[in-house]
Amino acid sequence: MSTMANATIRTLQISIFSPTSSHGDFLAYFPSLTVRRTSTHKVLKHTFSPSRHPLCCLTAKASVAGADVATEQEVVKGYTMTQLCDKMIDFFMNKKPTTKDWRKILVYRDDWNKYKDNFYNRCQVRIDAENDPSFKQKLVLLARKVKKVDNEIEKHMDLFKEVEENPLDIDAIVAKRRKDFNGEFFKHLNVLADIYNSLDRQDAIIRLGAKCLSAVRVYDCTLENLDSLETAQSKFDEILNSASLEEACSKVTSLAKSKELDSSLILLINSSWAAAKESTSMKNEVKEIMYQIYKATQKSLRSISPPEIRLLKHLLNIADPDERFTVLANSFSLVDDAEPSKNPDDLCTTPKELHKWIKIMLDAYHLNKEETDLIAARKLGDPIIIQRLIILKQIIEEDYLSNYIQKEGEEAE
Repeated sequence: MSTMANATIRTLQISIFSPTSSHGDFLAYFPSLTVRRTSTHKVLKHTFSPSRHPLCCLTAKASVAGADVATEQEVVKGYTMTQLCDKMIDFFMNKKPTTKDWRKILVYRDDWNKYKDNFYNRCQVRIDAENDPSFKQKLVLLARKVKKVDNEIEKHMDLFKEVEENPLDIDAIVAKRRKDFNGEFFKHLNVLADIYNSLDRQDAIIRLGAKCLSAVRVYDCTLENLDSLETAQSKFDEILNSASLEEACSKVTSLAKSKELDSSLILLINSSWAAAKESTSMKNEVKEIMYQIYKATQKSLRSISPPEIRLLKHLLNIADPDERFTVLANSFSLVDDAEPSKNPDDLCTTPKELHKWIKIMLDAYHLNKEETDLIAARKLGDPIIIQRLIILKQIIEEDYLSNYIQKEGEEAE
């Protein structure tokens, strides 16, 4: 596991949980509340320790300005919705005025979503009724800041849900939503992990965060290699500017024959087809063009047979993990040898280049399992082989890639 994962896995810090849930309760921040579930008409009681709850010092009844609470029904024992919202306002404004504390509460999305509309409405009612200009401004700023944090957490949860539901597509998600994988997102994962009383669930979230961080690092490092990316983009633009689809596919074949169909261009073509395939707004004619270019690229890979593909075939056929990783290490150490060898054990490459070809093979497998022309990818139907390939990718990212990039930077200096 990465350094970040080891640093962030902690023992459970929140001990107040719903008896029937694996995670904490939003209303745990309120003392001795009984929640009426109107959909089932059941009453779920929560007993809370005063020393664990920041709202325990609030008054038993919140002051209500400009509202007739007598006509309202209780949503929590002894509290109407208006009174509950007033307690929230007091909590956010006075008891825990920092956004860091707010995030620990608003992360309970299901519960917060039940109350947030009433909360914002209540803020507006109090703003309209407030005569003190100074306090009115405080209410305005509070509502605005809570809304901002609320929207940020909603965005983080949307991204988390996407990567959790598609763990094998994290690289593609990073490429599509790189700006969303910011420091606040990874802090959010730590907060999210803390609301669960299951250490397994906590660990799963932290591990997922570590994989995301690794994918972000690889993506950023790839972008740093501007020369290869610009060259690949230039070649891709030339393909797209062809007068016909036949001419475009012919250009792909020509690039393969001249050994100019490099890994950066292949990744660019693969990602373009993946984006087109998922698009709901792109015309079918455009999708067909991208698909045929993608197919021509996969077909051309059979003719170039790069050393990385031969090395991967050899590595994937090694059953013993220790032997497989020894061969992997040797392939990187032999990269500077002048005389190439036909012995598969002596095939060599760089961590960066082998990582690109692993991504190409996984992309080919996931994009079109049944129709891919890349023989190596078509043979990946065995789950054991897929798992070995994924493990190789993770090892290169965690043990080799960062060191290799650092070495390149030192040599450049």
